[in-house]
Amino acid sequence: MGELLGKMIEVDVTNIAHGGVSVARYDGRVVFVSDAIPGERVLARITDDKKKSFWRAETVKVVTPSEHRQEHVWSAASVDRDPDNRAGGAEFGHIELSHQRELKAQILSESLERMAKVTLAPVVEAVPGDDERQGLGWRTRVSLHVDEHGNVGPFAARSHRVISVADLPLATAELSNGAPLDQNFSGFDRVDVLNPSSGGVRLIMGKQKPQVITETVGEREFTLLDSGFWQVHHGAAQVLTSAVQDAIDPELFDPAASNLDLYGGVGLFAAAVGDKFGPATKITSVEAESAATDHAAHNLSEWLGAHAETGRVDHWLRQHLKEATAAERTRLEKATIILDPPRSGAGREVVNLVARAQPAQVVYVACDPVAFARDVAFFAERGYELSSVRAFDLFPHTHHVEAVGTFTRR
Repeated sequence: MGELLGKMIEVDVTNIAHGGVSVARYDGRVVFVSDAIPGERVLARITDDKKKSFWRAETVKVVTPSEHRQEHVWSAASVDRDPDNRAGGAEFGHIELSHQRELKAQILSESLERMAKVTLAPVVEAVPGDDERQGLGWRTRVSLHVDEHGNVGPFAARSHRVISVADLPLATAELSNGAPLDQNFSGFDRVDVLNPSSGGVRLIMGKQKPQVITETVGEREFTLLDSGFWQVHHGAAQVLTSAVQDAIDPELFDPAASNLDLYGGVGLFAAAVGDKFGPATKITSVEAESAATDHAAHNLSEWLGAHAETGRVDHWLRQHLKEATAAERTRLEKATIILDPPRSGAGREVVNLVARAQPAQVVYVACDPVAFARDVAFFAERGYELSSVRAFDLFPHTHHVEAVGTFTRR
């Protein structure tokens, strides 16, 4: 293996795969090709031939373009550049925006069908205003990496090579204007640039002490550390707040039950539940990061029945179920549980623990379609079916897609 690295091959691209790459075949072998679109014929350079079952390649020239191909929204990532010098982070930027969403919907639907035998065809919904902006100007957080000379920029696609860029078209205008793209940062390995709801643009460098920032969602404010997790798209928190509220079946919701917001962060979804069902709603936010839990306690302080606890979700659930009285088990069986796990998903252990609590319904916020589909299958094994799902384009010009699903007992 390795003797084919750099070899040029001409292939017909037939399908889209998870991860922002397309699928082609060469001499019967699957080839995952970047910067291509299903339906195209491209000249591609092999970049990885280690696996017997598939190779990886990068598009060097488009022989027969798709009708959905457009000039890349970021010149630094264009197919006109040598693949080694293309900026990563906008791997769908050469695809017309509405077709990007069709491809994302296809990946989600195919993942659910393949892994969970579920046939649903959700449309990927745009964030309001994104179409008017051509899917640009949405990122409020950007990580810039630093090379050995102190130059900053994004990594090249699928590598750790820093690419110097002149602009950041996916970022908000304020962030773009404030990003230190032409400055030298010798001695650092990364510079994070943030544009929160208030306070302008801020930089985080090295071991800098975290500062408190405020993010606004509708009429509500949330405090958190600038180093903490928050949705990257400026409109995502509002979109997901509404989606979670809509995903809860009010007929199955009991404000006095032991409702849970797992992987709760700084309390965004617990607050969404409280806003919809009233200040006396009982809900516990569980989050492993103690600093986030502290902010969740502050952000949820106006709800009498809300509180925040620090703990790894699997550990917390196991201990909670072990100690549950008969009365608490009844409250859990009437509960609505919200899950917002990291990209790797909740996983079998957490799904089993959630199902053991026998809640009335589960609302799952997913940022990876394959991990979500796997967990849908795990829930099905435990008697919970995916009764509805919506999908949202919270990351235009990238392959990422968000889904919000509701599970109910069969």
